[in-house]
Amino acid sequence: MEPGAIELLGRVRYGRLATTRRALPFLAVARHLVIDGHVVLRMHNALGRKESCDGSVVAYAVDNFNTAGTEDAGGGDLWSVQLTGPAEIVHPTEEHRARFGATPLRIDGEPFEPVYLRLAPHFVTTHTLSRHASQSSHHTA
Repeated sequence: MEPGAIELLGRVRYGRLATTRRALPFLAVARHLVIDGHVVLRMHNALGRKESCDGSVVAYAVDNFNTAGTEDAGGGDLWSVQLTGPAEIVHPTEEHRARFGATPLRIDGEPFEPVYLRLAPHFVTTHTLSRHASQSSHHTA
């Protein structure tokens, strides 16, 4: 995985996993870490997500769009990273689980039951959006 994408992934803790279930698309929020060149996701094991993702090609997207206009954005460009590749269920070490931090207590009223997926990115796409593009792209004749 390209170093720039790894650095950007390290700036945020959560992203969105996209996959299909019975040919219908769905998105799920996941916490991520980069471990040995792979992205390891922690998500809630509900609605058949584990079965839908294990052994399937998934997409995972992260961005800093929610920090627009705040100091957290660092005054720089907005960016997004999308990773696409096969996912498989893994059982992280206690050290890696500790790096994920505390688990949520409940998700949609249910007790949080974590499941961990390792994503081996085959395709990585990074986009940056200049905050001042709209100002510089309009010309008056």
